[in-house]
Amino acid sequence: MPADTHTDKSAKGTRTQVLLAGACAGLISRFCIAPLDVLKIRLQLQYHSLAEPLAGPVSRTPIGVLRLARDIFRHEGITGFWKGNIPAEGLYLSYGATQFLAYRSANQVMEALEESAGLKLPGAAKSFVSGAAAGTAATTITYPLDLLRTRFAAQGTEKVYAGLIASLRDITRLEGPAGFFRGLPAGIAQIVPNMGLFFALYEGFKPLTADIHLPFGSGDAVAGISASILSKSAVFPLDTVRKRLQIQGPSRARYVSGSRMPAYERGVAGTLTAIVRKEGWRGLYRGLSVSLVKAAPASAVTMWTYERALHLLQSAEGQRQDGFE
Repeated sequence: MPADTHTDKSAKGTRTQVLLAGACAGLISRFCIAPLDVLKIRLQLQYHSLAEPLAGPVSRTPIGVLRLARDIFRHEGITGFWKGNIPAEGLYLSYGATQFLAYRSANQVMEALEESAGLKLPGAAKSFVSGAAAGTAATTITYPLDLLRTRFAAQGTEKVYAGLIASLRDITRLEGPAGFFRGLPAGIAQIVPNMGLFFALYEGFKPLTADIHLPFGSGDAVAGISASILSKSAVFPLDTVRKRLQIQGPSRARYVSGSRMPAYERGVAGTLTAIVRKEGWRGLYRGLSVSLVKAAPASAVTMWTYERALHLLQSAEGQRQDGFE
């Protein structure tokens, strides 16, 4: 029994290996999906009633996404699709590392509790709790970078901040340290069920895709895509609330949403209620289609890169140890 436990834990990698593999997965994933992320944020920050005719160039149809992309390219250039990429790379790098490390640590804690209490929890329950804990830790630690990513992506042709250093200075001066954590409750309320569901579904789908024997290790990618689409759809309204809250503050009217974006001052529940009252239930799901399109490559690249990077790190460690023997 001890030998089996050791083998299982070794297969998951050391803390350093998990940290490096998670960071690598987050870094590569972010760069690949940056344009879709900008489109999603711009759609989430559109403010109008879906029961009324649209006043702007973006329609409710999928063509609206193409028009938005064309408008960004025309007025902001190709680099407009990577707005906020510097804080976003830092976000995905640190988030990926923290997430996978916290997930591994939470799993180890639960395994230790099982051994000491003589209990056996269902695998899905363990994955949900570990995923929720990992998501909460990663979201809280990296939230200021998430806020900066949103604010830079929400800048149109008018620059709200001259650069990354200027944004740090201006937010600190005008909003105080709390300004970096606007919308954090919505982020945590979203990430707990999102990551809990994601890891529970991923661990459930992974054996199924392994039995299909897909080429190039793509079973991990398919499992990641499926888990991400289902979990993200369930909590998307809270993501919209988080984005709306993140651009609150003295510069609210200067973002792409303009002066139409109202001030939300009653927290997560009040913001949800205000969006539904003014824009209808569909207002909570602006950008969902782009988000799901983004979820597929993001999760596929993240999980595929993580598994491959972890395998390479373990192989390199094994070769190094063999060299010393």
